[in-house]
Amino acid sequence: MTTSTGTSTNTATGTDALAPAALLQLIWLASPALPVGGFSYSEGLESAVDAGLVHDEASAARWLGDQLRLVLARSELPVLAASIAAWRAGDRARLRSLNDWVLQTRESRELRGQAEQMGRSMVEWLKNRGGPDERVAWLASLPPAPSWPLAFALAAADSGAAPRAALLAFAFGWAENLVQAALKAVPLGQSAGQRLLAALAAAMPAVVEPALDCPDDARQAYSPLLAIRSAQHEVQYSRLFRS
Repeated sequence: MTTSTGTSTNTATGTDALAPAALLQLIWLASPALPVGGFSYSEGLESAVDAGLVHDEASAARWLGDQLRLVLARSELPVLAASIAAWRAGDRARLRSLNDWVLQTRESRELRGQAEQMGRSMVEWLKNRGGPDERVAWLASLPPAPSWPLAFALAAADSGAAPRAALLAFAFGWAENLVQAALKAVPLGQSAGQRLLAALAAAMPAVVEPALDCPDDARQAYSPLLAIRSAQHEVQYSRLFRS
């Protein structure tokens, strides 16, 4: 049996699972092959490598684990949950406010540019997904640009998946991109990369749960070391990544 939220009930176990169409949509959205350019960013990791803060598997695990718990969990994931609800409710005032918050709280030029570029690219993907969609046109018109979490939220809202599953997909897509950045920048081997990804995946449910019901006044985008590393990356002499 499929419910109105895109989940199917497994009568043998009594548990809920994603309907196949919703599951496939989330896999698609989480894929590094999604043409939004996520693979081209390290989000300050390359700068941390240059400064010697990240130099092996253990230090990469600490850096990425901290970023998941202290940055994604407090900023992008709560915004994504709120945006999915707003898209489903058709609350454009709420969506505009969330988009403004994302762009105003990016702490460096590179992080702001990433949020805008990935948001615009996601809009193009949404345009190519099907026929004309007035919501996509409205999203594209948001000044100064649609942000990445808001654009991802529209696709996630349309998938029929529950918000928890959508947030897990978003977090896993982020982790795949950042682990690949670590493999190239540190550098690390593929086995180390799989161990990093496994550790991040294991931590995701605990950070997603509070993000689902995070009040607006509990959201925060305060990560001074990441902001410093990102700003220093802007003038780093040799770079593989755009941030």
